[in-house]
Amino acid sequence: MKFPRTLAIHLGLCLCLCASAFASAYNAHPKLVVVIVIDQFRGDYLERYHDQFGDGGFRLLLDHGAFFTDCNYDYANTRTAPGHATLFTGTYSSGHGILANEWWDPQKKKTVTSVEDGTTQIVGLSGSPSPGASPRNLLADTLGDELKLATQGKARVFTLALKDRAAILPGGYSADAAFWIDQKSGAWITSSYYRSELPKWAQDFNDGKRGDKYLNREWKDSDGTVLRTTSPQSGKSFYQIVGSTPFANDYEFEFARELVTYEKLGNGPATDLLSISLSANDILGHQVGPDSAEMRAMALEMDRQLADFFTFLGHQVGLANVWIALSADHGVAPLPGVAARLRIPAASLSPEKMQAQMNDAVSRKLGHKADYVRDFDYPLVWLNEDAFTAAKVKEDEAERMVGEALQQVGLRGFYTKSQLAKGEAPNTGDGIRYENSYSPEGGWYVIGVPAPFSVGTAKGTDHATPYTYDTHVPLAFYGIPFQAGTYRSHAEPIDLAVTLASLLGINAPAHASGRVLTEALAGSRRAENSTGPQRHPASQQPKPAALIPAERGAE
Repeated sequence: MKFPRTLAIHLGLCLCLCASAFASAYNAHPKLVVVIVIDQFRGDYLERYHDQFGDGGFRLLLDHGAFFTDCNYDYANTRTAPGHATLFTGTYSSGHGILANEWWDPQKKKTVTSVEDGTTQIVGLSGSPSPGASPRNLLADTLGDELKLATQGKARVFTLALKDRAAILPGGYSADAAFWIDQKSGAWITSSYYRSELPKWAQDFNDGKRGDKYLNREWKDSDGTVLRTTSPQSGKSFYQIVGSTPFANDYEFEFARELVTYEKLGNGPATDLLSISLSANDILGHQVGPDSAEMRAMALEMDRQLADFFTFLGHQVGLANVWIALSADHGVAPLPGVAARLRIPAASLSPEKMQAQMNDAVSRKLGHKADYVRDFDYPLVWLNEDAFTAAKVKEDEAERMVGEALQQVGLRGFYTKSQLAKGEAPNTGDGIRYENSYSPEGGWYVIGVPAPFSVGTAKGTDHATPYTYDTHVPLAFYGIPFQAGTYRSHAEPIDLAVTLASLLGINAPAHASGRVLTEALAGSRRAENSTGPQRHPASQQPKPAALIPAERGAE
């Protein structure tokens, strides 16, 4: 007996809606949630290359999932660590505390990374002199933490990336493990924060030298042109040689397949969560920019890699039992030379030269020569508190002084830490973006406002600005609860964790300020005469107690 096509479609829709209605993390519906984060992947890439993609990779989400074209970070510090923390906590730096990839620690008197933790050790690499790593710098919990809380630990949460920060921050405090690579050898490692030794399957993976097959390879585009090779070079690490090629993504997905298989993800009594951050795009993008032939080739290779991984998930778990979300931690500026050829004002700047100029300007003002600027991670300035204290200059005055020096060397404006801590940024789009960038970490600092298309590097390009080329990222979902379509309504990365939490029937992360993307949910009905989602900027809300430095106590 043959059903009419329309009847079959309606029947399928009804079945999907029924399944969606009973989705719950508590009874493993879905069995597995997979979040793909692409490091430095601009929001316009998916539409730029849409017609060149195959059917099973990006287009699984674009054509058969919910795709939000207007997804932008509403903060200014568009770096890797803040981006990954934002996606999984559902809040910005003013909520989760991760301001940058690294910052000055006034108690330890040194620069620390966003995930550095001297109380832990690296696991999987004998004799490592490096300190261990953990999520302890996070001031907010994550989607994975709420999943663990809701299921009394029955849900499994795993994360992986080439970079430690991109692996650790998505998992939050209670992840079963976060895995990243030793940059020199390419071996997969973790931290004693999670476990005292690698699981046997991961140790076997390393012992099998699985990364060696990605050496001495040629990366060719679709026309057969050799773009890069991975021949070992003296003084260069696995991360440097392989990391800027699609082979790095192949390596990550190979490890991810082992993880899913041996940890039996999707086969437990509660919904499991897997986060994969693909780091190669960022390593390459800094060198060649977003408009190069290599970046196009990387995107097309990634499309193939995603299709293969989704096929694997279909065989291993069943795609009907999997929800997939895809986004990015930030975008990237065009190469200044590319913008300049189109008569767009652009510049490649030298942070070292600008730092020296700022020190000279402050020294002249105070009448005493010193290194008042400790470091300049364009456009973020870390102040030397000791030098200012010796000159009897307090924090707010010191930050204003350095901010004025920033303007003298060419930046458009500045926001001081003291100003942001008091919520004194103007109630404008820019003011809110910088207020959302605030963190109590990092000692004294100033965030500069750069001119558009100006990057703080002499070669290549960079990110870390509030402009759309850095804030615009993809946001797409695939799975039974999502109504397939392209959505032009405004969305933000903070909506990812909140939407998934709502669908799983669990609490959103504690500091989350995103919204549930109801317009993309199957069977949802929007209220008539709705004026759309209402957002309340962090600058207009009381700061969580954990973010008020005076109340945090000893670190």
